[in-house]
Amino acid sequence: MSTLRAGVVVRLGASASPQFASGRGFALRVTKVDERSSVDGWVWLSGYQLDRSGQAVERRTVFVRLAGVVYLPASKYPK
Repeated sequence: MSTLRAGVVVRLGASASPQFASGRGFALRVTKVDERSSVDGWVWLSGYQLDRSGQAVERRTVFVRLAGVVYLPASKYPK
């Protein structure tokens, strides 16, 4: 498994948080991981939501379950 850090691209869906249960999820290029979470196994992530071509379309800050975060290959979403 990859280390969750700035620059990593992850997929967030229903397994990462109930707030994403109604949609298909989305890719997020992480810019910040807030280590101060008060809930064990959950973390605040800041980053840019990416479209299918890897272009940033929206800045997001989300609270997600670490076990539900899916790491995407860096080659699919170059910086």
